[in-house]
Amino acid sequence: MEGVVKAINISKGKGVPKDPVEVANFIEDFGIEGDAHAGKWHRQVSLLGEESIQKIRDMGVEGLCTGRFAENITTEGIILYELPVGTRLNIGETVQEVTQIGKECHQHCAIFHQVGDCVMPREGIFTKVIKGGKVNSGDKITLA
Repeated sequence: MEGVVKAINISKGKGVPKDPVEVANFIEDFGIEGDAHAGKWHRQVSLLGEESIQKIRDMGVEGLCTGRFAENITTEGIILYELPVGTRLNIGETVQEVTQIGKECHQHCAIFHQVGDCVMPREGIFTKVIKGGKVNSGDKITLA
């Protein structure tokens, strides 16, 4: 199973869409340097597949670009939510471990209010950084 990094997204605050960057520095047991969700916890990095985003586009939502679901890494070619917790992924120079599939959505986002659904709570995943390093848009994602 192999995928690719479509985009890397970061934000200074929580609860807001993230902005794309070409390259990011991932810090071991912390997350992405400069991202609001980084820290010593189990949800250091969030990932969402382009395939999942397309499901919402198919519901009629236009203008969805990477980072709108507040995901740090937008992927393509790998079905993230089918990976068991504990799976390790090689992403760029990093090794990341899947710690959680989906999440509880405490405050419904603008997308949910527009179409009555959001895919991140079901199909987004979270990882913690086991080995730090750089990740670039276009890097391959493989099982470690």
